[in-house]
Amino acid sequence: MESKYIAYHFKIEPKEPGADILLAELGELAFDSFVETEEGLSAYIQEHDNTTDLLNDVYILSNPEFKVSYQTEEIEQVNWNEEWEKNFEPINVDDLCYVRAPFHEAKNVLYEIVIEPKMSFGTGHHETTFMMMKHLLNIDVTNMEVLDMGCGTAILAILALMKGAKHADAIDIDNWCYLNSIENAERNNIKNIDVYEGDADLLADKTNKYDLVIANINRNILLNDMEAYAKTLKTGGIILFSGFYTEDIAAIEEAANQQNMFLDYQLERNNWASLKFIKK
Repeated sequence: MESKYIAYHFKIEPKEPGADILLAELGELAFDSFVETEEGLSAYIQEHDNTTDLLNDVYILSNPEFKVSYQTEEIEQVNWNEEWEKNFEPINVDDLCYVRAPFHEAKNVLYEIVIEPKMSFGTGHHETTFMMMKHLLNIDVTNMEVLDMGCGTAILAILALMKGAKHADAIDIDNWCYLNSIENAERNNIKNIDVYEGDADLLADKTNKYDLVIANINRNILLNDMEAYAKTLKTGGIILFSGFYTEDIAAIEEAANQQNMFLDYQLERNNWASLKFIKK
């Protein structure tokens, strides 16, 4: 039997960057999927995961800088493809990389990535993924061994491999992301990728393996797993971080410096940050 879902329909003022902040916070909870709306964001959670105290620690709901209200709706089944087809638009990064769904027309760009229109982080719409793609477009990844940590839809690993990376490991703790990453690799005819379901514990036997590490997760996980990431990175290797706000840059940089990784370049977009470090 299909699980029932509860939809939370949030109205957010101002919508930007409120919707992004709310999405990041809800992403730490048991919500399965998210759809951007004209007024804010809709978030979907299975009925058995929905609790009365679910939103108690969602900071933006009590932040005086934002006005957030919501209504809930019980849904028997959710057709994620139908929801995405209503909302999904192609992403164009500097006219070099184009991310689209199968139902969109192709575009003549250097790198075109086709992803199945299902809902997860890492579709390219969120500022953090967009900035990570900009970083990758400016890095020569030829023959690199790559780790995409918290891979989401595996867009970043796929782009690195399209640009000439030798091989990529893609890891995500979410089962849907794991399955969708495999699907997206196949859809884009990417062969030299291994996808794993799990967390930083999977890195224990990968010391000094990677030339490039991509970690687009969130501040707390990045800080907690910084040492594990650093151990996997070769001397002179590059590590890209995102998934946090500009006010978190100092904390991320301090933790990276403790692992002998030093800031080389940074991008900012709507108060989100993405940092490039080099391991000395």
